[in-house]
Amino acid sequence: MFDKLSFIEQQHEELAKKISDPAVMADMSNWQKLCKEHSDMTPIVEKYKEYKANKATIDDSFEMMNDPETDKDFKEMLQEEIKTAKENITRIEEELKVLLLPKDPNDDKNVIIEIRGGAGGDEAALFAGDLYRMYTMFAESNRWKVEVMNMNEIGIGGFKEISFMVEGQGAYSRLKFESGVHRVQRVPETESQGRIQTSTATVAVLPEAEEVDFEINPADLQIDTFRASGAGGQHINKTESAIRITHIPTGVIVECQDERSQHKNKDKALKVLRSRLYEAELEKQQKAIAADRKSQVGTGDRSERIRTYNYPQGRVTDHRIGLTLHRLDAIMNGDLNELIDALITTDQSEKLKMQQED
Repeated sequence: MFDKLSFIEQQHEELAKKISDPAVMADMSNWQKLCKEHSDMTPIVEKYKEYKANKATIDDSFEMMNDPETDKDFKEMLQEEIKTAKENITRIEEELKVLLLPKDPNDDKNVIIEIRGGAGGDEAALFAGDLYRMYTMFAESNRWKVEVMNMNEIGIGGFKEISFMVEGQGAYSRLKFESGVHRVQRVPETESQGRIQTSTATVAVLPEAEEVDFEINPADLQIDTFRASGAGGQHINKTESAIRITHIPTGVIVECQDERSQHKNKDKALKVLRSRLYEAELEKQQKAIAADRKSQVGTGDRSERIRTYNYPQGRVTDHRIGLTLHRLDAIMNGDLNELIDALITTDQSEKLKMQQED
């Protein structure tokens, strides 16, 4: 591990020189790529320097302790320094192992989130609306931008389906474990007998795919226009501004009617389509790589029930990691960090375990 860290530190120094070179700066595309490489290495290099500083503290302290002129009180102080430095080294070594894990290339991407009401009729659609609000509030707390791509509303404030983009540094890394079936247990507003109903909504989190990530052949697309339906005023219903794109080889269909401009709706629909096809390709690759291993966390199976929101008991349970939190109100208001941190920690632990087995 330390040979690798030494090599990374050396590369980091070389990159720092390159990105300061005016000749390299002249090629903006290459310069931005080098800057990103340098930025990605920086946390590892800083942690490695912290490790070396603690090692130096131990070496220096032992040297002074062996000096015949060092008095008893000073030796005691040095022993305390050695103890602290050793504890730091143990912690730093574990942190370095995590930092050296292969990084998900999509972690820095924006995401497209698709939420669909599942079992439960209108109550499922209302729950889909609650999840949309939860994710938008979480995005706002991170100062990320949210843009609705398409929505199919019901009259009482929920969604049969809604898709939206979240733009911001690290959006995918924080939201990628949200894919799956979310279940709610509560008394619907329409229930006069006070009976608890169980409803579901599915969430899909797709990394935004650029054209360089996934190229679509225009000949594979069937593009239809139609009049938008639902809320939006007179204009949206009088013009054929809504777009439906069918990817003929896979049968994937994307609709977008949120914008008044047909051109804008087409651009949005193509973004969603590209991201769906890219995600499907990623899922195939991941299944092939991990065919003999079942990940506890996972990022993809939309049929998997991942979480239950129980309103009568005020609790949220993530079934993949067995975590129950009795703070449902805060979570539904976008305070997802404790859940997300626990999922990321579990995923990192599994990857470390797999790395050791290999």
